[in-house]
Amino acid sequence: MSKILSTLSLLALITGVACAEGGHQLTPESNVLVGSRDGLAITNSMVMVWLATGIIVLFCQAATKKMSMIPVGFQNFAEWIIESLYNFFEGILGEHLVKRTFWFFGGTFLLILISNWLGLIPGVGTIGVQGEDGSVNYLLRGGNADINVTAAMSVVFAVLWFYWAFTENGTKGFFAHIFAPKGDFSGVMKFGMIAIFFLVGCLEIISIFIRPVALSFRLYGNVFGGEQTLESLMALGGTYFAFAPALPFMFIEVLVGLVQALVFTLLSAVFLKLICDHGDHAEDH
Repeated sequence: MSKILSTLSLLALITGVACAEGGHQLTPESNVLVGSRDGLAITNSMVMVWLATGIIVLFCQAATKKMSMIPVGFQNFAEWIIESLYNFFEGILGEHLVKRTFWFFGGTFLLILISNWLGLIPGVGTIGVQGEDGSVNYLLRGGNADINVTAAMSVVFAVLWFYWAFTENGTKGFFAHIFAPKGDFSGVMKFGMIAIFFLVGCLEIISIFIRPVALSFRLYGNVFGGEQTLESLMALGGTYFAFAPALPFMFIEVLVGLVQALVFTLLSAVFLKLICDHGDHAEDH
């Protein structure tokens, strides 16, 4: 462990010098590495997301390379992670929904988590090439520190949310779940509750379209803000001790990366459960 901490400190020192000498912080816009911003382009945040995806693929391949009925070694570790995630989402979604949707929630959780942690590697968001106009083109940046990445994940979830909601409820059941009165009413009270629940349904429709925006900006804001904070702290340490003020907060950001991955997928699962919840006997049916 001491060797790992020493290596992290040395790497942080090297990248801290680069950050201190450049005097630049990470900008909200991603830097184009290949191509043109007006057309198809490969950005530094895209490269980090591809790298995170590659790590997940290698993780799965390593875990399934020599599978056995009684898991040992790396297979045991991988199964523990997947089973823990599966049981967690099953507690939220139920036995039926988790079978349909775990591929998305489990994969999204791992992608966000690995992307967040890769963004903490010394050199990411600090090493770059300074242009003639004084701006810095960073070679790498945290994937979730780019609003385009978090927005893409939120839009994909929104599309899947509608698909799962309609297939689970049917068209009639979907709109009834949103607009129909809940409970038994009669007389004048029935007409009053129909009007009230219709207005509540209109607000629910607005909320449904706001959710992807909230999910994307929540994840982006926390990750981007954390990276900006770390860079500001590194600037306080001067040229040779830039790593010192930021090093304790690096370990906090490791926890924050886990929490943000959990929050994104947890809220997404809750949103899906709310529209697909048919009562206490839904699972029996």
